[in-house]
Amino acid sequence: MRLLLDTCTFLWLIIDSPLLSSRARELFSSPENEVYLSAVSTWEIALKHSLGRLPLPESPQRFIPSQREKHGIQSLSLDEESTLQSLRLPPLHNDPFDRMLVCQAIVEGLAILTPDSLVSQYPVRVMW
Repeated sequence: MRLLLDTCTFLWLIIDSPLLSSRARELFSSPENEVYLSAVSTWEIALKHSLGRLPLPESPQRFIPSQREKHGIQSLSLDEESTLQSLRLPPLHNDPFDRMLVCQAIVEGLAILTPDSLVSQYPVRVMW
């Protein structure tokens, strides 16, 4: 299975947070699954860090790539097709980062690993 991590899921995985569901932990750990972190999540983390809303042990430029590599997570770039997919989404969610993750999951055929119940209202596979 191919999984796209929600931003919070990525952060919870790397710190082994108790907020992470056992199912999410199992899916992430399964060697047959491919796990991706979107450039959209990288942007969200960098933005929140720069606004002082997300403390990190080092700069996002170092932290994100090193944690992705350490945990075997692949990077997913944002492409034109995914951005245009946003025109087809119903206005269910006001978070532009989550909406774009949904678009990428639809275009790339990925399941999103997220606790966000609003995301499950979109035509995308959600796992938690």
